[in-house]
Amino acid sequence: MNDNTHMGKDNASRFEVLLSAMHLSDWHYIDKLNIKGRVTVINQCDSEGRITDDNGRVKFISTKDRGLSKSRNMALREASGEICMFCDNDVCYVDDYADRIVGEFDKHPDADIIVFFIERPERKAPIFNSAQKMGWLSTMKIFSPEVAFRRAAVKEAGLWFDESFGAGAEYSMGEENIFLYDAMRAGLKIVYVPVRIAGLLDTESTWFKGYTKKFFINRGAGYYRMTNMFYHILIWQFALRKYKLYGSEISPIDAIKAMYEGAREYASVSGR
Repeated sequence: MNDNTHMGKDNASRFEVLLSAMHLSDWHYIDKLNIKGRVTVINQCDSEGRITDDNGRVKFISTKDRGLSKSRNMALREASGEICMFCDNDVCYVDDYADRIVGEFDKHPDADIIVFFIERPERKAPIFNSAQKMGWLSTMKIFSPEVAFRRAAVKEAGLWFDESFGAGAEYSMGEENIFLYDAMRAGLKIVYVPVRIAGLLDTESTWFKGYTKKFFINRGAGYYRMTNMFYHILIWQFALRKYKLYGSEISPIDAIKAMYEGAREYASVSGR
């Protein structure tokens, strides 16, 4: 059933969700996420296949490839919506999400990327109370399902996710921050709006296993990939700002050492 009751027909046709998931039996999982408009689902599983269903509203692609960033890049290649948004399998949208998202792009015609608010346990309120342009530090507070974009702008800028980062990759985090830094370097304008579009379902993280040495190695590698000029600042600000979160598991000195180890490791293998 193509139920767009809570969304304007024009907005529903202009907007497309890009869902990355694993081991789905069929495309009907989108009902759990309250996805009612256009959607491309990349289902990482043990088979290859492609189904277009519900009058073309749903594109369901199964692949044996692994890695969140690979999945997002595949979705980017398959996407056709004017405005698109990344989605994980634990996001549950409000009924009129397409109207809210497309409406903000119409309000901000100069914005290439708009970051929305998704309520989650660690963040109960928007990071800003009013719409504003985002910069190098503020984008670090964002996670990928909050990111919507004009597909033409992203395509023209040649933006892709770095497949060395993200769940299932060598470095299991930081892919959205790298993507946003690459976008800013390409001259794209990123705007934050305090508009709630979704909440999170209660599911277990597939990548976070605590504040281990490997966590900080991954973090340091990501910071170096984001900026090989100012990664020192990013390492030290994280160590100081997030101490209350990780301090019971690892000392600040060991955390900093591990982040520098990750930065050196990535610099060595990437040649950057």
